[in-house]
Amino acid sequence: MSERVLITGAGAIGGTIGAVLARAGHDVTFVDIVPEHVAAVAAGRLSITGPVLAFTTGGPAFTPDALHGTWDLILLAVKAHHTESATRMLAPHLAADGAVVSCQNGMNELVIAEIVGRDRTVGAFVNFGADWQAPGEIMFGNRGAVVVGELDGARTPRIGRIHRLLSEFEPAAVITDNIWGYLFGKEGYGAVLKASALTNDTMADFFAAPENRALIVALVREVLAVARAEGVTPLGFNGFDPAAFLAGDDAAIDASIAAMAAFNRHSGKLRSGIWRDLAVRKRPSDAGAQLTPVVAAGKRHGLAMPLTERLIALIASVERGEAKVGEGLIERLRP
Repeated sequence: MSERVLITGAGAIGGTIGAVLARAGHDVTFVDIVPEHVAAVAAGRLSITGPVLAFTTGGPAFTPDALHGTWDLILLAVKAHHTESATRMLAPHLAADGAVVSCQNGMNELVIAEIVGRDRTVGAFVNFGADWQAPGEIMFGNRGAVVVGELDGARTPRIGRIHRLLSEFEPAAVITDNIWGYLFGKEGYGAVLKASALTNDTMADFFAAPENRALIVALVREVLAVARAEGVTPLGFNGFDPAAFLAGDDAAIDASIAAMAAFNRHSGKLRSGIWRDLAVRKRPSDAGAQLTPVVAAGKRHGLAMPLTERLIALIASVERGEAKVGEGLIERLRP
């Protein structure tokens, strides 16, 4: 059965998911703020490249000001710091009984729910690798976890329908009754990827370097302590084992770090999206938008988060042009 879907943010995540769904015969409309990218997609020149899939497709595509109509299902895939503005833009296009699915990094479901309502917000977690290369070109580097879940953990007909749709993109996609566990897990794992963005190392090399072990462990434990304080059990994926870090099990931690290095070693996407923002595209990243809510939650529970706060500050210094990636920043982060 063909689904009618609006993809808001047709970059690395949204563009890849949308392209695969369009190729599968679904009625996919794309929205993006880059006019040249919109034109390429509308002209049928959305090319997915890389080791996972290679094909060209397209579909109706618009800049936000030119969009008309309403949709029952909207996949939101903008950077975290654009979540509020994008959600306010798409709200008039969301059907009264429709849903926004946050295919993003960060705790963006909280922002979305404040605008369109908790009952019209669906949680999602994605960990596949992709990079926007140029207008009409996205590199699909590796498959990774794709998870969907209602915010309250309920197994609804709606979540079943969304899961079936996303299974056409990622056959191993799963439904969870603990979407917050996956989101907190990604925050812990993602904090390490953000730390790697202070260097020019690949993600795999950063995980594998012995000198980074203490930093990786301290950073992950700092973030996961917030999950525990919030009453959330963080869940693992693609080699990441939150339970090992929380328990301080050195052997299991080493095994997890090795598994994360191996997972990233076999990807066509070598470095994080944060690194690309800082070192290649020279634009503000969404690192702060992803991590600041975790810091705020930690403070509510009286938890000190010096490493996470320092990481946010160091990335911000690069964004302001006061520092450069690879020039001693990781040493300033080490505990």
